[in-house]
Amino acid sequence: MNAHAPESRRAQPIYQPGDLDGFFGLAIDNLIQFLLILGLCREVLGFSVELLLSRVLPGAALSIIVGNLYYAWQAQQLSRREGRSDVTALPYGINTVSLFAFIFLVMLPMKLAAEARGATPDEAALAAWQVGLGACLISGIIELAGALVGDAVRRATPRAALLSTLAGIAISFIAIDFAVRTLAAPLVAMLPLGIILTTYFAGVVFPLRIPGGAWAVLAGTALAWLGWAVGSDATPVDWSRVAEARDAIGVYLPIPVLGDLYTGLTSPLMRDALVPVILPMGLFNVLGSLQNIESAEAAGDSYPTMPCMAVNGIGSLVAAALGSCFPTTIYIGHPGWKALGARSGYSILNAAFFAVLSLGGLTYFVGSLVPIEAGMAIVLWIGIIITAQAFQVTDVRHAPAVAVGLFPAIAAWGLLILTQTLNAASIAQSNFGLAGAVLESPAAFTAAGLRLDGLVAISQGFMLTCMIWAAMSAHLIDREFVRAAAWAGIGAVLAFFGFIHAGDVTPAGGVYEIGFGSGMPWAIGYALCGLFFLVAARFPTRDGLHGL
Repeated sequence: MNAHAPESRRAQPIYQPGDLDGFFGLAIDNLIQFLLILGLCREVLGFSVELLLSRVLPGAALSIIVGNLYYAWQAQQLSRREGRSDVTALPYGINTVSLFAFIFLVMLPMKLAAEARGATPDEAALAAWQVGLGACLISGIIELAGALVGDAVRRATPRAALLSTLAGIAISFIAIDFAVRTLAAPLVAMLPLGIILTTYFAGVVFPLRIPGGAWAVLAGTALAWLGWAVGSDATPVDWSRVAEARDAIGVYLPIPVLGDLYTGLTSPLMRDALVPVILPMGLFNVLGSLQNIESAEAAGDSYPTMPCMAVNGIGSLVAAALGSCFPTTIYIGHPGWKALGARSGYSILNAAFFAVLSLGGLTYFVGSLVPIEAGMAIVLWIGIIITAQAFQVTDVRHAPAVAVGLFPAIAAWGLLILTQTLNAASIAQSNFGLAGAVLESPAAFTAAGLRLDGLVAISQGFMLTCMIWAAMSAHLIDREFVRAAAWAGIGAVLAFFGFIHAGDVTPAGGVYEIGFGSGMPWAIGYALCGLFFLVAARFPTRDGLHGL
Protein backbone atom coordinates (compact mmCIF):
# COMPACT_ATOMS: atom_id res chain seq x y z
CA MET A 1 0.00 0.00 0.00
CA ASN A 2 1.27 3.53 -0.84
CA ALA A 3 2.66 5.07 2.32
CA HIS A 4 1.41 8.50 1.16
CA ALA A 5 -2.17 7.35 0.55
CA PRO A 6 -4.81 9.50 2.27
CA GLU A 7 -5.62 8.31 5.75
CA SER A 8 -9.28 7.93 4.73
CA ARG A 9 -8.26 5.28 2.19
CA ARG A 10 -6.14 3.17 4.46
CA ALA A 11 -7.64 -0.04 5.73
CA GLN A 12 -8.29 -0.33 9.42
CA PRO A 13 -5.69 -2.12 11.57
CA ILE A 14 -6.12 -5.86 11.23
CA TYR A 15 -6.17 -6.25 14.99
CA GLN A 16 -7.97 -3.92 17.40
CA PRO A 17 -8.60 -4.34 21.16
CA GLY A 18 -12.22 -5.43 20.67
CA ASP A 19 -11.07 -8.33 18.48
CA LEU A 20 -10.05 -10.27 21.56
CA ASP A 21 -13.59 -10.05 22.96
CA GLY A 22 -15.02 -11.00 19.59
CA PHE A 23 -12.62 -13.92 19.35
CA PHE A 24 -13.65 -15.29 22.73
CA GLY A 25 -17.32 -15.14 21.78
CA LEU A 26 -16.98 -16.60 18.27
CA ALA A 27 -14.46 -19.23 19.33
CA ILE A 28 -16.67 -20.39 22.19
CA ASP A 29 -19.66 -20.50 19.85
CA ASN A 30 -17.72 -22.65 17.38
CA LEU A 31 -16.20 -24.70 20.18
CA ILE A 32 -19.70 -25.58 21.36
CA GLN A 33 -20.43 -26.94 17.87
CA PHE A 34 -17.24 -29.01 17.96
CA LEU A 35 -18.09 -30.42 21.37
CA LEU A 36 -21.61 -31.23 20.14
CA ILE A 37 -20.10 -33.05 17.18
CA LEU A 38 -17.82 -35.03 19.47
CA GLY A 39 -20.58 -35.93 21.89
CA LEU A 40 -23.46 -36.66 19.51
CA CYS A 41 -21.41 -38.46 16.88
CA ARG A 42 -19.95 -40.77 19.51
CA GLU A 43 -23.08 -41.38 21.58
CA VAL A 44 -25.77 -41.34 18.89
CA LEU A 45 -23.94 -42.49 15.77
CA GLY A 46 -21.18 -44.61 17.29
CA PHE A 47 -18.32 -42.80 15.53
CA SER A 48 -14.92 -43.78 16.82
CA VAL A 49 -12.59 -41.21 18.37
CA GLU A 50 -10.14 -41.91 15.54
CA LEU A 51 -12.74 -41.11 12.86
CA LEU A 52 -13.69 -37.88 14.61
CA LEU A 53 -10.14 -36.68 15.27
CA SER A 54 -8.60 -37.76 11.96
CA ARG A 55 -11.43 -37.02 9.49
CA VAL A 56 -14.44 -35.09 10.80
CA LEU A 57 -12.81 -32.36 12.90
CA PRO A 58 -9.91 -31.56 10.51
CA GLY A 59 -12.44 -31.22 7.67
CA ALA A 60 -14.64 -29.00 9.82
CA ALA A 61 -11.62 -26.88 10.79
CA LEU A 62 -10.56 -26.33 7.16
CA SER A 63 -14.07 -25.25 6.24
CA ILE A 64 -14.03 -22.71 9.09
CA ILE A 65 -10.56 -21.46 8.13
CA VAL A 66 -11.62 -20.83 4.49
CA GLY A 67 -14.58 -18.67 5.47
CA ASN A 68 -12.98 -16.83 8.39
CA LEU A 69 -9.99 -15.71 6.33
CA TYR A 70 -12.15 -14.63 3.41
CA TYR A 71 -14.58 -12.61 5.50
CA ALA A 72 -11.69 -10.94 7.35
CA TRP A 73 -10.15 -9.98 3.99
CA GLN A 74 -13.54 -8.74 2.80
CA ALA A 75 -13.89 -6.52 5.88
CA GLN A 76 -10.46 -5.00 5.22
CA GLN A 77 -11.47 -4.27 1.63
CA LEU A 78 -14.67 -2.55 2.77
CA SER A 79 -12.69 -0.56 5.34
CA ARG A 80 -10.27 0.65 2.68
CA ARG A 81 -13.03 1.44 0.20
CA GLU A 82 -15.12 3.47 2.65
CA GLY A 83 -12.29 4.90 4.73
CA ARG A 84 -13.73 3.52 7.98
CA SER A 85 -11.98 1.84 10.90
CA ASP A 86 -15.10 0.27 12.42
CA VAL A 87 -15.86 -2.47 9.86
CA THR A 88 -16.67 -5.86 11.35
CA ALA A 89 -16.16 -9.12 9.45
CA LEU A 90 -19.12 -11.42 9.03
CA PRO A 91 -19.06 -14.16 11.69
CA TYR A 92 -18.91 -17.66 10.28
CA GLY A 93 -18.98 -21.25 11.47
CA ILE A 94 -20.81 -24.57 11.50
CA ASN A 95 -24.57 -24.43 11.03
CA THR A 96 -26.14 -25.56 14.31
CA VAL A 97 -29.58 -26.37 12.87
CA SER A 98 -28.06 -28.50 10.10
CA LEU A 99 -25.84 -30.21 12.65
CA PHE A 100 -28.83 -31.59 14.54
CA ALA A 101 -30.86 -32.29 11.39
CA PHE A 102 -28.09 -34.24 9.68
CA ILE A 103 -27.27 -36.28 12.78
CA PHE A 104 -30.82 -37.26 13.72
CA LEU A 105 -32.66 -37.18 10.39
CA VAL A 106 -29.98 -38.26 7.89
CA MET A 107 -27.14 -40.16 9.53
CA LEU A 108 -29.02 -41.89 12.37
CA PRO A 109 -31.59 -43.50 9.99
CA MET A 110 -28.67 -44.72 7.86
CA LYS A 111 -26.95 -46.23 10.87
CA LEU A 112 -30.14 -48.01 11.98
CA ALA A 113 -30.83 -49.26 8.45
CA ALA A 114 -27.29 -50.61 8.14
CA GLU A 115 -27.53 -52.42 11.48
CA ALA A 116 -30.88 -53.91 10.41
CA ARG A 117 -29.11 -55.39 7.37
CA GLY A 118 -26.57 -57.08 9.66
CA ALA A 119 -23.74 -54.53 9.62
CA THR A 120 -21.45 -54.32 12.62
CA PRO A 121 -21.59 -51.13 14.72
CA ASP A 122 -18.37 -49.87 13.12
CA GLU A 123 -19.67 -50.60 9.60
CA ALA A 124 -22.99 -48.87 10.38
CA ALA A 125 -21.18 -45.81 11.74
CA LEU A 126 -19.03 -45.66 8.60
CA ALA A 127 -22.13 -45.82 6.38
CA ALA A 128 -23.76 -43.02 8.40
CA TRP A 129 -20.65 -40.86 8.03
CA GLN A 130 -20.56 -41.39 4.27
CA VAL A 131 -24.21 -40.35 3.86
CA GLY A 132 -23.50 -37.29 6.03
CA LEU A 133 -20.70 -36.30 3.65
CA GLY A 134 -23.12 -36.48 0.72
CA ALA A 135 -25.71 -34.41 2.56
CA CYS A 136 -23.10 -31.75 3.35
CA LEU A 137 -22.00 -31.59 -0.30
CA ILE A 138 -25.57 -31.13 -1.56
CA SER A 139 -26.16 -28.41 1.03
CA GLY A 140 -23.07 -26.59 -0.25
CA ILE A 141 -24.30 -26.80 -3.83
CA ILE A 142 -27.66 -25.31 -2.80
CA GLU A 143 -25.86 -22.49 -1.01
CA LEU A 144 -23.80 -21.77 -4.14
CA ALA A 145 -26.95 -21.68 -6.26
CA GLY A 146 -28.52 -19.33 -3.74
CA ALA A 147 -25.72 -16.85 -4.38
CA LEU A 148 -27.16 -16.23 -7.84
CA VAL A 149 -30.55 -15.09 -6.57
CA GLY A 150 -29.66 -13.72 -3.15
CA ASP A 151 -29.66 -10.02 -4.10
CA ALA A 152 -33.08 -10.28 -5.73
CA VAL A 153 -34.49 -11.94 -2.61
CA ARG A 154 -33.04 -9.24 -0.36
CA ARG A 155 -34.50 -6.43 -2.48
CA ALA A 156 -37.97 -8.01 -2.46
CA THR A 157 -38.06 -8.74 1.28
CA PRO A 158 -38.81 -6.11 3.94
CA ARG A 159 -36.05 -5.62 6.48
CA ALA A 160 -38.50 -6.50 9.25
CA ALA A 161 -39.02 -9.92 7.67
CA LEU A 162 -35.30 -10.69 7.46
CA LEU A 163 -34.40 -9.44 10.93
CA SER A 164 -37.42 -10.80 12.82
CA THR A 165 -36.37 -14.35 11.92
CA LEU A 166 -32.94 -13.75 13.40
CA ALA A 167 -34.49 -12.16 16.47
CA GLY A 168 -36.73 -15.20 16.97
CA ILE A 169 -33.75 -17.55 16.78
CA ALA A 170 -31.68 -15.25 19.03
CA ILE A 171 -34.28 -14.90 21.77
CA SER A 172 -35.13 -18.61 21.88
CA PHE A 173 -32.35 -20.90 20.67
CA ILE A 174 -29.55 -18.58 21.86
CA ALA A 175 -30.57 -16.21 24.65
CA ILE A 176 -33.09 -18.36 26.54
CA ASP A 177 -31.04 -21.51 26.05
CA PHE A 178 -27.87 -19.94 27.41
CA ALA A 179 -29.77 -18.24 30.21
CA VAL A 180 -30.98 -21.69 31.27
CA ARG A 181 -27.43 -23.02 31.06
CA THR A 182 -26.17 -20.09 33.13
CA LEU A 183 -28.65 -20.64 35.93
CA ALA A 184 -27.91 -24.38 35.86
CA ALA A 185 -24.28 -23.62 36.81
CA PRO A 186 -24.56 -20.47 38.96
CA LEU A 187 -21.29 -20.92 40.87
CA VAL A 188 -19.34 -20.81 37.59
CA ALA A 189 -21.49 -18.94 35.07
CA MET A 190 -23.26 -16.10 36.90
CA LEU A 191 -20.17 -14.02 37.69
CA PRO A 192 -19.06 -14.10 34.01
CA LEU A 193 -22.58 -12.95 33.07
CA GLY A 194 -22.30 -10.07 35.54
CA ILE A 195 -18.93 -9.11 34.08
CA ILE A 196 -20.30 -9.17 30.52
CA LEU A 197 -23.36 -7.05 31.38
CA THR A 198 -21.25 -4.56 33.33
CA THR A 199 -18.73 -4.26 30.51
CA TYR A 200 -21.10 -3.83 27.61
CA PHE A 201 -24.15 -2.21 29.19
CA ALA A 202 -22.37 0.14 31.62
CA GLY A 203 -19.19 0.59 29.56
CA VAL A 204 -16.87 -0.09 32.50
CA VAL A 205 -13.17 -0.40 31.63
CA PHE A 206 -11.34 -2.95 33.79
CA PRO A 207 -7.71 -2.91 34.99
CA LEU A 208 -4.94 -3.45 32.47
CA ARG A 209 -7.55 -2.75 29.78
CA ILE A 210 -8.10 -6.48 29.45
CA PRO A 211 -11.41 -6.92 27.56
CA GLY A 212 -14.48 -7.88 29.55
CA GLY A 213 -14.92 -11.08 27.57
CA ALA A 214 -11.44 -12.22 28.56
CA TRP A 215 -12.10 -11.37 32.21
CA ALA A 216 -15.36 -13.31 32.07
CA VAL A 217 -13.71 -16.44 30.69
CA LEU A 218 -10.80 -16.22 33.14
CA ALA A 219 -13.13 -15.69 36.11
CA GLY A 220 -15.42 -18.56 35.12
CA THR A 221 -12.50 -20.92 34.54
CA ALA A 222 -10.92 -19.96 37.86
CA LEU A 223 -14.20 -20.54 39.71
CA ALA A 224 -14.64 -23.92 38.04
CA TRP A 225 -11.20 -25.13 39.07
CA LEU A 226 -11.55 -23.65 42.54
CA GLY A 227 -14.73 -25.67 42.92
CA TRP A 228 -12.86 -28.79 41.85
CA ALA A 229 -10.05 -28.04 44.32
CA VAL A 230 -12.47 -27.84 47.26
CA GLY A 231 -14.34 -30.96 46.15
CA SER A 232 -17.56 -29.31 44.97
CA ASP A 233 -19.95 -31.56 43.07
CA ALA A 234 -21.20 -28.54 41.08
CA THR A 235 -17.98 -27.91 39.17
CA PRO A 236 -17.91 -28.85 35.47
CA VAL A 237 -14.17 -29.70 35.41
CA ASP A 238 -12.21 -32.73 36.56
CA TRP A 239 -8.46 -33.37 36.46
CA SER A 240 -8.94 -36.99 35.44
CA ARG A 241 -10.77 -35.78 32.34
CA VAL A 242 -7.81 -33.51 31.51
CA ALA A 243 -5.43 -36.47 31.74
CA GLU A 244 -7.67 -38.53 29.46
CA ALA A 245 -7.92 -35.71 26.93
CA ARG A 246 -4.15 -35.26 26.90
CA ASP A 247 -3.74 -38.70 25.38
CA ALA A 248 -5.69 -37.61 22.29
CA ILE A 249 -3.19 -34.88 21.38
CA GLY A 250 -1.43 -35.50 18.08
CA VAL A 251 -1.12 -34.31 14.48
CA TYR A 252 -4.25 -34.84 12.35
CA LEU A 253 -3.90 -33.44 8.85
CA PRO A 254 -7.00 -33.18 6.62
CA ILE A 255 -7.21 -35.87 3.95
CA PRO A 256 -9.58 -35.88 0.93
CA VAL A 257 -12.31 -38.51 1.29
CA LEU A 258 -13.74 -38.44 -2.23
CA GLY A 259 -14.34 -42.20 -2.33
CA ASP A 260 -16.40 -42.11 0.84
CA LEU A 261 -18.20 -39.03 -0.46
CA TYR A 262 -19.19 -40.83 -3.65
CA THR A 263 -20.41 -43.83 -1.65
CA GLY A 264 -22.61 -41.58 0.43
CA LEU A 265 -24.03 -39.74 -2.58
CA THR A 266 -25.05 -42.99 -4.28
CA SER A 267 -26.60 -44.53 -1.16
CA PRO A 268 -30.35 -45.31 -1.45
CA LEU A 269 -30.96 -43.46 1.81
CA MET A 270 -29.59 -40.29 0.24
CA ARG A 271 -32.59 -40.25 -2.09
CA ASP A 272 -34.93 -40.81 0.86
CA ALA A 273 -33.43 -37.90 2.82
CA LEU A 274 -32.94 -35.50 -0.08
CA VAL A 275 -36.41 -33.94 -0.31
CA PRO A 276 -37.65 -34.03 3.30
CA VAL A 277 -34.41 -33.02 5.04
CA ILE A 278 -31.46 -31.99 2.85
CA LEU A 279 -33.26 -29.66 0.42
CA PRO A 280 -35.16 -27.76 3.14
CA MET A 281 -32.03 -27.42 5.24
CA GLY A 282 -30.12 -26.11 2.22
CA LEU A 283 -32.86 -23.56 1.57
CA PHE A 284 -32.87 -22.56 5.24
CA ASN A 285 -29.11 -22.06 5.10
CA VAL A 286 -29.54 -19.74 2.11
CA LEU A 287 -32.25 -17.75 3.90
CA GLY A 288 -30.22 -17.61 7.10
CA SER A 289 -27.22 -16.23 5.22
CA LEU A 290 -29.39 -13.59 3.54
CA GLN A 291 -30.82 -12.57 6.90
CA ASN A 292 -27.38 -12.29 8.45
CA ILE A 293 -26.05 -10.21 5.55
CA GLU A 294 -29.06 -7.91 5.99
CA SER A 295 -28.33 -7.77 9.71
CA ALA A 296 -24.77 -6.65 8.98
CA GLU A 297 -26.00 -3.94 6.62
CA ALA A 298 -28.44 -2.71 9.24
CA ALA A 299 -25.47 -2.41 11.63
CA GLY A 300 -23.55 -0.30 9.10
CA ASP A 301 -21.46 -2.84 7.14
CA SER A 302 -22.83 -3.42 3.64
CA TYR A 303 -21.39 -6.53 1.98
CA PRO A 304 -22.19 -7.82 -1.54
CA THR A 305 -24.54 -10.77 -1.36
CA MET A 306 -23.19 -13.00 -4.13
CA PRO A 307 -19.54 -13.45 -3.01
CA CYS A 308 -20.57 -13.75 0.64
CA MET A 309 -22.97 -16.58 -0.11
CA ALA A 310 -20.65 -18.20 -2.66
CA VAL A 311 -17.82 -18.50 -0.12
CA ASN A 312 -20.33 -19.83 2.38
CA GLY A 313 -21.21 -22.60 -0.07
CA ILE A 314 -17.55 -23.27 -0.85
CA GLY A 315 -16.92 -23.78 2.85
CA SER A 316 -19.51 -26.56 2.93
CA LEU A 317 -17.98 -28.17 -0.17
CA VAL A 318 -14.54 -28.10 1.46
CA ALA A 319 -16.02 -29.67 4.58
CA ALA A 320 -17.60 -32.54 2.64
CA ALA A 321 -14.49 -33.22 0.54
CA LEU A 322 -12.25 -33.38 3.63
CA GLY A 323 -14.40 -35.45 5.95
CA SER A 324 -16.88 -33.19 7.76
CA CYS A 325 -20.63 -33.89 7.53
CA PHE A 326 -21.62 -30.43 8.69
CA PRO A 327 -22.33 -27.41 6.45
CA THR A 328 -20.99 -23.99 7.31
CA THR A 329 -22.92 -20.74 7.40
CA ILE A 330 -22.62 -17.00 7.89
CA TYR A 331 -23.36 -16.77 11.57
CA ILE A 332 -26.05 -14.88 13.34
CA GLY A 333 -24.59 -12.12 15.53
CA HIS A 334 -22.74 -9.52 13.44
CA PRO A 335 -24.28 -6.58 15.39
CA GLY A 336 -23.18 -8.17 18.65
CA TRP A 337 -19.60 -8.64 17.53
CA LYS A 338 -19.59 -5.09 16.17
CA ALA A 339 -20.83 -3.75 19.49
CA LEU A 340 -18.00 -5.65 21.19
CA GLY A 341 -15.51 -3.69 19.08
CA ALA A 342 -14.50 -6.72 16.98
CA ARG A 343 -13.32 -5.90 13.46
CA SER A 344 -11.25 -8.24 11.23
CA GLY A 345 -8.77 -9.71 13.69
CA TYR A 346 -11.36 -11.74 15.60
CA SER A 347 -12.12 -13.73 12.46
CA ILE A 348 -8.43 -14.38 11.77
CA LEU A 349 -7.86 -15.39 15.39
CA ASN A 350 -10.79 -17.79 15.17
CA ALA A 351 -9.34 -19.41 12.03
CA ALA A 352 -5.94 -19.81 13.70
CA PHE A 353 -7.48 -21.19 16.89
CA PHE A 354 -9.40 -23.94 15.12
CA ALA A 355 -6.45 -24.78 12.89
CA VAL A 356 -4.37 -25.48 15.99
CA LEU A 357 -7.26 -27.04 17.90
CA SER A 358 -8.33 -29.58 15.28
CA LEU A 359 -5.13 -30.28 13.39
CA GLY A 360 -3.39 -30.83 16.73
CA GLY A 361 -6.12 -33.01 18.20
CA LEU A 362 -6.62 -30.53 21.03
CA THR A 363 -10.42 -30.30 21.05
CA TYR A 364 -10.78 -32.70 23.97
CA PHE A 365 -7.97 -31.04 25.86
CA VAL A 366 -9.24 -27.44 25.59
CA GLY A 367 -12.75 -28.56 26.43
CA SER A 368 -11.47 -30.23 29.58
CA LEU A 369 -9.55 -27.15 30.75
CA VAL A 370 -11.96 -24.32 29.91
CA PRO A 371 -15.57 -25.20 30.66
CA ILE A 372 -18.24 -23.88 28.33
CA GLU A 373 -19.96 -22.35 31.37
CA ALA A 374 -17.06 -19.90 31.72
CA GLY A 375 -17.71 -18.17 28.42
CA MET A 376 -21.31 -18.72 27.44
CA ALA A 377 -22.34 -15.33 28.90
CA ILE A 378 -20.78 -13.77 25.79
CA VAL A 379 -23.06 -15.80 23.54
CA LEU A 380 -26.06 -14.90 25.71
CA TRP A 381 -25.25 -11.22 25.30
CA ILE A 382 -24.99 -11.68 21.52
CA GLY A 383 -28.53 -13.09 21.53
CA ILE A 384 -29.76 -10.04 23.45
CA ILE A 385 -28.14 -7.61 21.00
CA ILE A 386 -29.54 -9.39 17.93
CA THR A 387 -33.06 -9.31 19.34
CA ALA A 388 -32.76 -5.63 20.22
CA GLN A 389 -31.38 -4.78 16.78
CA ALA A 390 -34.42 -6.17 14.99
CA PHE A 391 -36.54 -3.51 16.69
CA GLN A 392 -33.97 -0.69 16.74
CA VAL A 393 -32.96 -0.58 13.06
CA THR A 394 -36.37 -1.39 11.60
CA ASP A 395 -38.83 1.43 10.90
CA VAL A 396 -40.65 1.99 14.18
CA ARG A 397 -43.96 1.44 12.39
CA HIS A 398 -42.80 -2.10 11.54
CA ALA A 399 -42.10 -3.09 15.15
CA PRO A 400 -45.37 -5.10 15.30
CA ALA A 401 -44.27 -6.98 12.16
CA VAL A 402 -41.02 -7.91 13.88
CA ALA A 403 -43.00 -9.15 16.88
CA VAL A 404 -45.26 -11.28 14.67
CA GLY A 405 -42.19 -12.87 13.08
CA LEU A 406 -40.95 -14.06 16.48
CA PHE A 407 -43.79 -16.54 17.03
CA PRO A 408 -42.72 -19.44 14.75
CA ALA A 409 -39.13 -19.48 16.05
CA ILE A 410 -40.26 -19.46 19.68
CA ALA A 411 -42.72 -22.26 18.87
CA ALA A 412 -39.92 -24.28 17.25
CA TRP A 413 -37.85 -23.88 20.40
CA GLY A 414 -40.86 -25.03 22.42
CA LEU A 415 -41.21 -28.15 20.28
CA LEU A 416 -37.53 -28.91 20.82
CA ILE A 417 -37.99 -28.62 24.59
CA LEU A 418 -41.02 -30.93 24.37
CA THR A 419 -39.12 -33.67 22.54
CA GLN A 420 -36.14 -33.33 24.88
CA THR A 421 -38.47 -33.71 27.86
CA LEU A 422 -40.09 -36.83 26.44
CA ASN A 423 -36.69 -38.33 25.65
CA ALA A 424 -35.61 -37.61 29.23
CA ALA A 425 -38.71 -39.44 30.46
CA SER A 426 -37.82 -42.39 28.24
CA ILE A 427 -34.34 -42.55 29.72
CA ALA A 428 -35.61 -42.20 33.27
CA GLN A 429 -38.10 -45.04 32.79
CA SER A 430 -35.63 -47.19 30.80
CA ASN A 431 -38.35 -47.33 28.14
CA PHE A 432 -36.87 -45.96 24.94
CA GLY A 433 -40.16 -46.24 23.10
CA LEU A 434 -41.99 -44.05 25.59
CA ALA A 435 -41.37 -40.74 23.79
CA GLY A 436 -42.62 -42.11 20.47
CA ALA A 437 -45.69 -43.66 22.09
CA VAL A 438 -46.65 -40.38 23.77
CA LEU A 439 -46.20 -38.41 20.56
CA GLU A 440 -48.54 -40.82 18.78
CA SER A 441 -51.34 -39.79 21.16
CA PRO A 442 -52.16 -36.14 20.30
CA ALA A 443 -55.46 -36.45 22.19
CA ALA A 444 -53.47 -36.72 25.42
CA PHE A 445 -51.81 -33.38 24.72
CA THR A 446 -55.16 -31.79 23.88
CA ALA A 447 -56.58 -33.06 27.17
CA ALA A 448 -53.62 -31.45 28.94
CA GLY A 449 -54.28 -28.13 27.18
CA LEU A 450 -51.66 -28.33 24.41
CA ARG A 451 -52.56 -28.53 20.71
CA LEU A 452 -49.61 -30.58 19.56
CA ASP A 453 -50.77 -30.49 15.94
CA GLY A 454 -50.72 -26.69 15.97
CA LEU A 455 -47.32 -26.56 17.64
CA VAL A 456 -45.90 -28.88 14.99
CA ALA A 457 -47.52 -26.89 12.17
CA ILE A 458 -46.14 -23.53 13.29
CA SER A 459 -42.69 -25.07 13.88
CA GLN A 460 -42.23 -26.83 10.54
CA GLY A 461 -40.21 -24.55 8.29
CA PHE A 462 -40.24 -21.84 10.94
CA MET A 463 -37.58 -19.70 9.23
CA LEU A 464 -39.76 -19.42 6.15
CA THR A 465 -42.90 -18.83 8.20
CA CYS A 466 -41.20 -16.05 10.20
CA MET A 467 -40.34 -14.25 6.98
CA ILE A 468 -43.77 -14.68 5.42
CA TRP A 469 -45.69 -13.50 8.49
CA ALA A 470 -43.40 -10.53 9.13
CA ALA A 471 -43.39 -9.53 5.45
CA MET A 472 -47.18 -9.68 5.20
CA SER A 473 -47.47 -7.62 8.36
CA ALA A 474 -44.95 -4.98 7.20
CA HIS A 475 -46.70 -4.54 3.86
CA LEU A 476 -50.10 -4.30 5.54
CA ILE A 477 -48.75 -1.61 7.89
CA ASP A 478 -47.60 0.27 4.77
CA ARG A 479 -51.01 -0.38 3.12
CA GLU A 480 -49.29 -2.27 0.31
CA PHE A 481 -52.06 -4.81 0.00
CA VAL A 482 -50.94 -6.30 -3.31
CA ARG A 483 -47.46 -7.03 -1.93
CA ALA A 484 -48.97 -8.51 1.21
CA ALA A 485 -51.12 -10.73 -1.01
CA ALA A 486 -48.01 -11.77 -2.96
CA TRP A 487 -46.36 -12.95 0.27
CA ALA A 488 -49.54 -14.82 1.17
CA GLY A 489 -49.26 -16.47 -2.24
CA ILE A 490 -45.68 -17.51 -1.47
CA GLY A 491 -46.93 -18.99 1.79
CA ALA A 492 -49.66 -20.89 -0.08
CA VAL A 493 -47.16 -22.41 -2.52
CA LEU A 494 -44.68 -23.39 0.19
CA ALA A 495 -47.44 -24.89 2.32
CA PHE A 496 -48.95 -26.76 -0.64
CA PHE A 497 -45.70 -28.63 -1.21
CA GLY A 498 -45.02 -29.12 2.50
CA PHE A 499 -42.03 -26.84 3.01
CA ILE A 500 -43.91 -25.16 5.87
CA HIS A 501 -46.51 -26.44 8.33
CA ALA A 502 -46.98 -29.97 6.94
CA GLY A 503 -45.25 -32.75 8.84
CA ASP A 504 -45.07 -34.66 12.07
CA VAL A 505 -42.96 -34.83 15.19
CA THR A 506 -40.72 -37.67 16.34
CA PRO A 507 -38.49 -37.99 19.41
CA ALA A 508 -35.70 -36.60 17.19
CA GLY A 509 -37.75 -33.52 16.23
CA GLY A 510 -39.98 -32.41 13.38
CA VAL A 511 -40.22 -34.48 10.19
CA TYR A 512 -41.28 -32.85 6.94
CA GLU A 513 -44.05 -34.19 4.77
CA ILE A 514 -42.98 -32.76 1.44
CA GLY A 515 -45.10 -33.68 -1.56
CA PHE A 516 -47.83 -32.50 -3.91
CA GLY A 517 -50.69 -31.15 -1.82
CA SER A 518 -49.27 -32.32 1.50
CA GLY A 519 -50.02 -28.96 3.14
CA MET A 520 -53.34 -28.30 1.41
CA PRO A 521 -55.27 -26.94 4.47
CA TRP A 522 -52.62 -24.31 5.18
CA ALA A 523 -52.25 -23.50 1.48
CA ILE A 524 -55.98 -22.77 1.30
CA GLY A 525 -55.71 -20.61 4.41
CA TYR A 526 -52.92 -18.51 2.90
CA ALA A 527 -54.80 -18.23 -0.40
CA LEU A 528 -57.90 -16.96 1.38
CA CYS A 529 -55.82 -14.39 3.25
CA GLY A 530 -54.24 -13.21 -0.01
CA LEU A 531 -57.64 -12.80 -1.65
CA PHE A 532 -58.90 -10.88 1.34
CA PHE A 533 -55.91 -8.52 1.20
CA LEU A 534 -56.74 -7.73 -2.42
CA VAL A 535 -60.38 -7.08 -1.56
CA ALA A 536 -59.40 -4.93 1.43
CA ALA A 537 -57.35 -2.70 -0.86
CA ARG A 538 -60.63 -1.42 -2.35
CA PHE A 539 -61.87 -0.06 0.94
CA PRO A 540 -60.82 3.19 2.62
CA THR A 541 -58.46 3.10 5.60
CA ARG A 542 -59.04 4.98 8.85
CA ASP A 543 -57.64 8.26 7.53
CA GLY A 544 -59.65 8.03 4.33
CA LEU A 545 -56.86 6.83 2.06
CA HIS A 546 -57.24 3.78 -0.17
CA GLY A 547 -54.73 0.95 0.03
CA LEU A 548 -53.82 0.91 -3.65
